[in-house]
Amino acid sequence: MADDALFAGPAVRRLRKREGLTQAATAARLDISPSYLNLIERNQRPVSARVMMQLVEQFDFDPRTLREDEAIGGLDGLARRFSDERFQDLGVDREELQEFLSSAPQAAAAFARLYDNAGTASAREDDPLSASRLEIERWRNHFADLDTAAEELADEMRLSRGDFGMAVTERLRERHQLSVRILPREVMPDSLRRLDLHARQVQLSEMLSVPSRNFQLALQLAQLEFSEAIEAVARGANFEDEAATALFARHLAGYVAAALIMPYGRFLRACEATGYDLPVLERRFGVSFEQLAHRLTTLQRVGQRGLPFFMVRLDRAGQFSKTFTGASTARFVESDTSCPLWHAHRAFDRAGELQVQFVALDNSGDRDGGWLTMARTVEGSGAPGEAQFVVAVGVEAVLANDLAQARGVSLRADDAQPIGPGCARCHRMRCSQRSLPPAGRRLAFDTIRRGVTPFEFADG
Repeated sequence: MADDALFAGPAVRRLRKREGLTQAATAARLDISPSYLNLIERNQRPVSARVMMQLVEQFDFDPRTLREDEAIGGLDGLARRFSDERFQDLGVDREELQEFLSSAPQAAAAFARLYDNAGTASAREDDPLSASRLEIERWRNHFADLDTAAEELADEMRLSRGDFGMAVTERLRERHQLSVRILPREVMPDSLRRLDLHARQVQLSEMLSVPSRNFQLALQLAQLEFSEAIEAVARGANFEDEAATALFARHLAGYVAAALIMPYGRFLRACEATGYDLPVLERRFGVSFEQLAHRLTTLQRVGQRGLPFFMVRLDRAGQFSKTFTGASTARFVESDTSCPLWHAHRAFDRAGELQVQFVALDNSGDRDGGWLTMARTVEGSGAPGEAQFVVAVGVEAVLANDLAQARGVSLRADDAQPIGPGCARCHRMRCSQRSLPPAGRRLAFDTIRRGVTPFEFADG
């Protein structure tokens, strides 16, 4: 149980100072002794469940913010930053990082911010897509005001699965004097949707599936009725590159569209009632697997949180074309490529079949608590015959016991499939699947024996 103890002294101390209270006054509100509070603030006692509840009651405090390390991804997040090849010669191990994080969380956060901002500056200068993704990550892919506004509009329109397309079509006609027209593929060979203001039409390709058609209609409605709110959030990011602003705004429009189709409260209740049963949720809301996966990463409304899922989309080469971690701490999906031992790759050869696997990030002998992951093929544009990808979602194994897809899957730590963060960033020894040497490690060569991997290297 000691490993689960929550030491959050600096966070409690900052909360007390923010409120302008003495230790005695704060202790009285928490119904503990001043000496006990002093021990908590000095990280000599953990924050108990009872004290946490008092913090919530007395200070309207979100318990998640008690974790000093959450904003930087915890120990894994700090280790990811220190795995940079520029630090490899220092030999900083996880024990040192844990001590750094526990004893000086603000200093660790300062280092993480400096490291991330250096990357952000470079990304903003050279790569608008990376800049946009970093901004989405900063928001943890939850935009509360947009979500609430979309839910209110969905309630106003009485949107439901059965008549979603019809209701949005009627809204477009009445509010915006736009009709919806489905056009043959030969007329729209390179487009899925087009707004023809001259003809006052929203034109859709006949090749779109029903879920994709509904999403495109919702997206058009979002761009028409939420344009000011979306632009305000996008401009608030202060990107130097207009392309990054446009990419971020495009994501926000898609976020609103998904929130219209899967309104927050109704969607979360359905998730909890079904044990997050993915096939059931797809059918209940009339969405595609990819649309559902996106929405699962956004459930972070204060006081009404869902499970912290991550979502990725990858191609046959193992490259990630989408990565949304939301509130998840899944650091193995932050690489440019994925681990071939992950069954997400197997999904390409089993189209439409959900691949469920219990994996654990195992890097340099340090293994995390593991993740229940679920992956399935999707069509790139929602149109049959188009580019094929695999979309995968996952949640920490400790939170997955009651999930529908966890039935029949052993979540014992010893049964997890060890995976890495892509070969170049993976320091696992003796992996027969390795295709690249690990960055920052000195290769070892033995003329007498041949190991299971073509790239052997010194341990540590």
